[in-house]
Amino acid sequence: MYEHLGLLDFPYLIIYGGVATLALVACCYLLLARANIFAPTVRPSRELRVWAAVFMAAVAMSHVWWSSLGTVWLQDDHQLRNAIAITLDSVTLEPSMMILLLRMLQDRRRSLWPIALSIVPMLVIGVGVGMIMRNSEYEWMMRDYVLAICVLFIIYMVYAVNKYSQWLRENYADLERKEVWQSLLMLVVILLCLIVYKTNYGGIVIEYATQMFTLVLIFFVIWRVETLQELTPTPAATPVPTPAVAVGSLLEQYREETMFYLQHDLSLNQLAIAIGTNRTYLSSYFATQGITYNTYINRLRVEHFIRLYRKAVAEGRLVTAMEIAHQSGYSSYSTFSIAFKRFTGTTVAEWMKREEKV
Repeated sequence: MYEHLGLLDFPYLIIYGGVATLALVACCYLLLARANIFAPTVRPSRELRVWAAVFMAAVAMSHVWWSSLGTVWLQDDHQLRNAIAITLDSVTLEPSMMILLLRMLQDRRRSLWPIALSIVPMLVIGVGVGMIMRNSEYEWMMRDYVLAICVLFIIYMVYAVNKYSQWLRENYADLERKEVWQSLLMLVVILLCLIVYKTNYGGIVIEYATQMFTLVLIFFVIWRVETLQELTPTPAATPVPTPAVAVGSLLEQYREETMFYLQHDLSLNQLAIAIGTNRTYLSSYFATQGITYNTYINRLRVEHFIRLYRKAVAEGRLVTAMEIAHQSGYSSYSTFSIAFKRFTGTTVAEWMKREEKV
């Protein structure tokens, strides 16, 4: 187990060194760059960039200590070499990835002490069982423990991502550059790769595949960090007790005066302040209607699209659905298409064909 046969294969060493170098470059880029490569207009969280850089540093250092221990030091003591390298991997790679994923959820700040606490048994197994007692069973103990932690973390992340998605729909009109389901998918993929790798016994094919996956992971993390908009809540207004009926009237009046639903990235808090109430009362109003803030905004935008299209047809103007969707407050046509089908029960193309026959 963990023999790293690839360290004896020259082409593999070239790839191995290249991935380590790229991870180090990515770390420096995330810490020092002042602009985004993937999404220049998006402002990601500075803390998120730092934790992504920490993870990249862990990836780079993992390559360093496996190669140095395997080719320079402890060449003849595989058990001690593996105990040191596996322990270092376990207390750096997995925890830094978990923290990175947690920091992508911006609905609230989650405590990191459970992750820190989970490191203690890793140290006990690696140092106590592997290095001091020199018991070969430590590799299986470490593997099973790390996999158990990853499974528990995935279960928690499924719950947390669902909560986060609900929070987004209750507080934001637009969800583009805010959703994090890709992060959860990435976590599952990482776990599967971890299971394959840690039960691999050093097979060279899996080692090559692991480096290719790490290469993809580096670019994915940079893309995910740079395209995830930082959400900075507007300071809440002074609470103003407002009955639900009054909130509805204020909302209707403000809608007619401003057509606020056409504004991009208008948050629930900003709208509450604009109509003279606070987010708690406005959120409660939507709850009594059985909808979320995001649902409310999308419904108004779809209705606006329908009005604009029918007006254009009546006037004999040639227009495209994408053009009118943009005029209706959508920056993403795919988002509009999904919302349109949800509210009308049909696709945009089918609806437009029916309208042409009327």
